[in-house]
Amino acid sequence: MSWGESALWVVVPYVTLVVLIGGLIWRYRYDKFGWTTRSSQLYESRLLRVASPLFHYGLLFVIVGHVVGLLIPASWTAAVGLSDHGYHLLAVVFGGAAGLCVVVGLGLLIYRRRTNGPVFLATTNNDKLMFAVLGLAILAGLFATLTGGDYRATVSPWFRSIFTLKPNVDAMGDAPTSFKVHALVGMLLIILFPFSRLVHALSAPVGYLFRPYLVYRSRG
Repeated sequence: MSWGESALWVVVPYVTLVVLIGGLIWRYRYDKFGWTTRSSQLYESRLLRVASPLFHYGLLFVIVGHVVGLLIPASWTAAVGLSDHGYHLLAVVFGGAAGLCVVVGLGLLIYRRRTNGPVFLATTNNDKLMFAVLGLAILAGLFATLTGGDYRATVSPWFRSIFTLKPNVDAMGDAPTSFKVHALVGMLLIILFPFSRLVHALSAPVGYLFRPYLVYRSRG
């Protein structure tokens, strides 16, 4: 691996983390009212009822798959009786299905924004960039999953080593090109995350579970 490529897998991850954390702090302090998806349901809801669940539930399973694949070592899954073949079969079947749901859902959301006048007018340049990078990340990840490759022996050790401050660039150097592309696009998406509508993923109505009951009384 060349010096430049080695620096790529050392410098870029930490730049990504700094921008992510700094961007979230900045957004929360100076753009609290912009911390939203800017819902367009008022303009069109029929297609949204199909596209939104497909995209969000599919993305949820994709994220869970990434957490398991990147953070849990292969030795741990082997210890509970899951072979490498069984793991990769599950990853291809369930990961492929989840990825397909995300692709279809995102495609419908983009189609809705492009063909519905009011929704399109409410779409900013930031949204267009976010959709482009998100779509590229999803397609790159789906391609990498379906074409195979043992990322748990390459990408996963590199990813975990980032947080121990000892980046394992040799492991990433052995990764297939498809996984390298997916990792780079993924880091670009993380950099955009604090400054886009995607930031709403960090918001959850937890207080709703503990709020007092609302009492309604008739006007009479």
